[in-house]
Amino acid sequence: MYKSKVFSYDYDEYNDGKKNSGTMIADIMADKEFNSLEAIVIGCWGDAWDDSCQKIIDDIIANKDKFSHIKSLFIGAMDFEECEVSWIIQGDYSKLWDAMPQLESLCIKGSNELVLGDIKHDNLKHLEIICGGLPSSVIESIEKAKLPSLEALWLYIGVENYGFDGDKNTIKNLLDNADFPKLTYLGIEDSEIQDDIAKIVFDSKYVSQIILLSLANGTLTDKGGQIVLDELKKYPNIKKVDLHYHYMTDYMMDKLDKLADELDIEINIDEDNEPDQYDGTVYLYPMLTE
Repeated sequence: MYKSKVFSYDYDEYNDGKKNSGTMIADIMADKEFNSLEAIVIGCWGDAWDDSCQKIIDDIIANKDKFSHIKSLFIGAMDFEECEVSWIIQGDYSKLWDAMPQLESLCIKGSNELVLGDIKHDNLKHLEIICGGLPSSVIESIEKAKLPSLEALWLYIGVENYGFDGDKNTIKNLLDNADFPKLTYLGIEDSEIQDDIAKIVFDSKYVSQIILLSLANGTLTDKGGQIVLDELKKYPNIKKVDLHYHYMTDYMMDKLDKLADELDIEINIDEDNEPDQYDGTVYLYPMLTE
């Protein structure tokens, strides 16, 4: 594990007018533990709903030599009380790839104004984006990425109202065209088309190489559960399946429990949900949207 520290401003610090995105990196570099850290977690920069984290990104790039020991970076680690995920204004990471060649893990929370650009990085092993709606432009950047060392890819897809402007073909194209030879951990989560994603994942080239698969936090129903039941036996390489937060019935959960025992693997089916109904219409919601 990396030696890590969280850097964040509370409301009073920001409200005093002395702390904001423009002071964050200077404060991090002035911290007495900075030179011994391997991982930095950046939380609220004060007004994440009104001011992007671009200054934070730019200041890291401007001080790239001083950040050369940082192997893991998380920008946007804040809870809903500080800022709803759909309100977080992100930034342009296009120049970060060259500035931090030693980076092994990047986690981003929020997708407003998020740009990844042309991704080329030899050492990145873990890429994770947590959001209420992932724009297709970001997905396409990942699809075209040159990440020969990538082992773990975690994407929250979200919903149209909060930024996802693609469809099932957007996810299919991602998995068809991306070239991640070392990928062993795959999470395509938090989607309102989770059943479709289950089929796309099991039809993808990556299903024969991954160890951990997550289809969690979305609207997975018995239709998606049946796909898991039908396909999982074919892939002994998969040792853990995360389906928690779902809309499957007790009948399907029981079948999946039995399959887990039969294959001696872990299948997480916690947090089963009931659909909402209004005026005869059924509504299913992913875990994280706003």
